[in-house]
Amino acid sequence: MVDDEEFEWDGPSKSAVKREMTALQELGTRLTKLPEAQLKQIPIDDEQLLDAIMLARRLNARGGLRRQLQFVGKLMRNIDPTPIEDALARIDGQHEEQKARFHQLEILRDRLLLEGDKGLTELLAIHPGADRQHVRQLVRAHQAELKNKKPVTSARKLFRYLRELDNAQDELFE
Repeated sequence: MVDDEEFEWDGPSKSAVKREMTALQELGTRLTKLPEAQLKQIPIDDEQLLDAIMLARRLNARGGLRRQLQFVGKLMRNIDPTPIEDALARIDGQHEEQKARFHQLEILRDRLLLEGDKGLTELLAIHPGADRQHVRQLVRAHQAELKNKKPVTSARKLFRYLRELDNAQDELFE
């Protein structure tokens, strides 16, 4: 007979520990690839970890970078990764929101260029302070560019104007 006490569970399996360490190293690697402005938004309290991340951002040599990323992963084991993961999720959400708004502005621009005054009515419903005359001039200029087979610059100007309206509306509600 085998003694039952010999087979008691004494913690996570070796594979589970290894998966967790790999996940922490991948999280650290992601931190090294963030732009400077986004990295500043991440709450990293461990000064040694922050220094290791900054060093990894500067390394170009493959072997050195790999070792540094492993070191970052090792340091990540000593901290609670939850605040970092939450901050990265917020950054990802902001990025997705920006992409969605960009696509909405593209659709609005295309409707203005195709439908003219119908699209203008929709624009004025969304942005009542929009300069109606300026938008009409850009739409007419776009139609003339297409007719004369010239480079289409008015569509880009219209998109910039729509983005300015959208940003101004955001600042108004903040």
